[in-house]
Amino acid sequence: MDHTTLEASAYLAETHLVENQPPPLRDYNPYLQDAALCESVAREGAAWAEPMLQAFGTLTGSREVIELGFAANENKPVLFTHDSYGHRIDEVRFHPAYHRLMDISMEHGLHAAHWRAPRAGAHVARAAMSYLQGQVDAAHGCPVTMTSAVVPALLEQPDLAAQWLPKITALAYDPRNIPMERKAAITVGMAMTEKQGGSDVRSNTLRAHALGVGGPGQAYALVGHKYFVSAPMSDAFLVLAQTQSGLSCFWLPRWRPDGSKNPMQIQRLKNKMGNVANASCETELRGAFAQMVGPEGRGVATILKMVTMTRFDCMVGSSSGMRQAVVQALHHCAHRLAFGKRLAEQPLMQNVLADLVIEHEAALALTMRIGKALDGADASEHEKMLVRIGTAVGKYWICKRTPAHAYEAMECIGGSGVMEDCIMPRLFRESPVNSIWEGSGNVQCLDMLRAMSRNPGSVDAYMAEVQLACGADRRLDRYVAQLASELHDRSDIEYRARGVVEKMALALQGSLLVRHGNPAVADAFCAARLSGSGSGLTFGNLPRGVDCAAIIARATPSL
Repeated sequence: MDHTTLEASAYLAETHLVENQPPPLRDYNPYLQDAALCESVAREGAAWAEPMLQAFGTLTGSREVIELGFAANENKPVLFTHDSYGHRIDEVRFHPAYHRLMDISMEHGLHAAHWRAPRAGAHVARAAMSYLQGQVDAAHGCPVTMTSAVVPALLEQPDLAAQWLPKITALAYDPRNIPMERKAAITVGMAMTEKQGGSDVRSNTLRAHALGVGGPGQAYALVGHKYFVSAPMSDAFLVLAQTQSGLSCFWLPRWRPDGSKNPMQIQRLKNKMGNVANASCETELRGAFAQMVGPEGRGVATILKMVTMTRFDCMVGSSSGMRQAVVQALHHCAHRLAFGKRLAEQPLMQNVLADLVIEHEAALALTMRIGKALDGADASEHEKMLVRIGTAVGKYWICKRTPAHAYEAMECIGGSGVMEDCIMPRLFRESPVNSIWEGSGNVQCLDMLRAMSRNPGSVDAYMAEVQLACGADRRLDRYVAQLASELHDRSDIEYRARGVVEKMALALQGSLLVRHGNPAVADAFCAARLSGSGSGLTFGNLPRGVDCAAIIARATPSL
């Protein structure tokens, strides 16, 4: 073969030239590149955390940490019920990437910083860090959240709190399957659900038998099952069980105080659609040692102090998922050319992208406002009542909107967005989790109705918060007036609850955006969500006059 023929064959072999593809979105700072997040942190009282958040943004946007998220989700946890000698061990083993993500979260205090150093903005700063870490991987956030959320509930039993809070709030992670007494840091889970009841925990059949006099802080043996236990490798769990006085709350360790294995036996791991890096399981309790937390027969009230915090973290997690979805879509469309110009410059795509940004910024504004309310709940009745009703409203609406948001962002990317080497399939599978777990949509609506009847001040606090924007936008004013009439009408309120809660969420989001948000985003939100100009059924139905280019520009990351 002569030289000319060799050159020709070499040329013909060059068939794979990568063009018109965005660069990988990594080694960037997801904190500094998120204008809505930076603004909310400053607005809600956590400006003091700016240096910490900038540094954490550098970490969570790094190639190394982003790849940890992929590795943890590509390698599911594995259950080992027995060791090679036949001893029962009930051990779930995780990929090293999962443990590294847990290290990062626990060392940076995502479970404890707000409890270790309570101050104005502490919950807001911690929520911002969780939001950043959640964009890397949402699944390991489950044990981090539960470890954080157990603190208010455990304080109902001061002797147990004094014993275990130092280890719960330690800035370290110890995954070893050994008694808590031999650890400096522990994680905590929660187990409420049983086969026959689901959300109806009062139908639980797990029985608690007193090992002595019984009562708060005393020892019991638990017999029965739990159908859904998240993070089964936690060192201890809060559980609900029946006593002679009714449903009570218990502290259940993996190991007995004498160092023997507690008979909390894992039957199998759940085969979940999403949240796969985190294990969930079914368990049988065969006389497991536990101690009562709080008053006997008041288990629901006690554990709800934990559940309130986990529900807030569902808001954080869904807002985080929205940001990761929209940032992937924005990044792709900023670089991808089609039909002669970039996707982000084409009017119809701009309508979709801007709508996705609006949804995310509204979710984040509501989430961080509730974070601020958590910071002030001990000192202000208004903030306490806002937490009570705002968490139910926000958990319902933000988590409910996330699956449609994830899908639309995936469609912006196109066929590549369906591929498993892209983060979008993981975001899509993760998107329904926060809506279903920790109280599904109907449960949140019923909780809002309970707040209306049992804590009338919570509705007053909600309306006072919304009306702080009174006079700033006529569309919002009309919407709030209509909502006030609907709240006043209690006929068939349970039947109408979803519609009422949706309107409450939109009114509060609108008020926050009008008062504090980007003007273009606030105007577009009121036009599309409150005035009836769009169908509301799909993203990309923004009305005429919206400054899509400005909304897109402020949310698009730059490398």
